[in-house]
Amino acid sequence: MIEKKEALLINIDENFENAVDKARELFLKGSIFIYPTDTIYGFGGNPFNESAIKKISEVKGKVNWHRYIFLISDIEILKSYADVNSERYLDFLLSIWPNPISVILKLNKEYQELLQAETGAFRIPNHRFCHKLISELKMPLISTSVNRTGNEPMNDSSVIIQEFLSEVDAIFYSDKKSFFEASTLIDLTGEEPKLVREGRIKFVELMKKLN
Repeated sequence: MIEKKEALLINIDENFENAVDKARELFLKGSIFIYPTDTIYGFGGNPFNESAIKKISEVKGKVNWHRYIFLISDIEILKSYADVNSERYLDFLLSIWPNPISVILKLNKEYQELLQAETGAFRIPNHRFCHKLISELKMPLISTSVNRTGNEPMNDSSVIIQEFLSEVDAIFYSDKKSFFEASTLIDLTGEEPKLVREGRIKFVELMKKLN
């Protein structure tokens, strides 16, 4: 019988720089990991690595599933992957990020073909570990809730470790309080924003920032 390999367990509060270095290494190798964000814990990996996407889909129980949020470090990185169709929306994004607010945008032609999707959801997270990692990667990082299909997202690191220890390559965790709400999700592919999912930051408050 093949013995399952257990994930590396890394406390980001105690080993911050080492944690970032290890996450970067795993990302570039096509490995997958669990990590804290400014919302809930997420599965992470390289969105352009088919092996990583397949592994995350299998662990979640969603075969050939590509609907992930991409964490990015800044607006310039965003412009490499997606078309922001107005200065109005660009100013809006500059006013709301970094924060637990994700936006759906139309991917540019190159990445529509590469990711086999017309749109993608992006966020600049308000979280030290995430931001340091994606700033070093200079690439989007997959973020999708830690749960099995049909189950509620998990946000207790001890429960996550117990459930996924042998199914991911590493689990990065924090002793600090974590929020139990997913990000607010807004569709910016049309002329006016559409609310897809309400999160901790309310849509009505965000619309006050849109000129």
